[in-house]
Amino acid sequence: MKNITLSAEESLIRNAREKARQEKTSLNKRFREWLKSYVGQSKSEEDYDALMEQLKYARPGRHFTREELNER
Repeated sequence: MKNITLSAEESLIRNAREKARQEKTSLNKRFREWLKSYVGQSKSEEDYDALMEQLKYARPGRHFTREELNER
């Protein structure tokens, strides 16, 4: 595992550590969880953009009635 150094206001760090303690975890663990989420969010946005690009040909042409949408 690689170590990094971050800077933040002392009071913010103190409050974050207290919150992590109340959640029975560590600030380090919470940051790793956030970092995974942050990286994954970018991937989700890329996946969404790629899907929209693939589907851009689709044009419904008109609005369907409730009855038409519920027909089987």
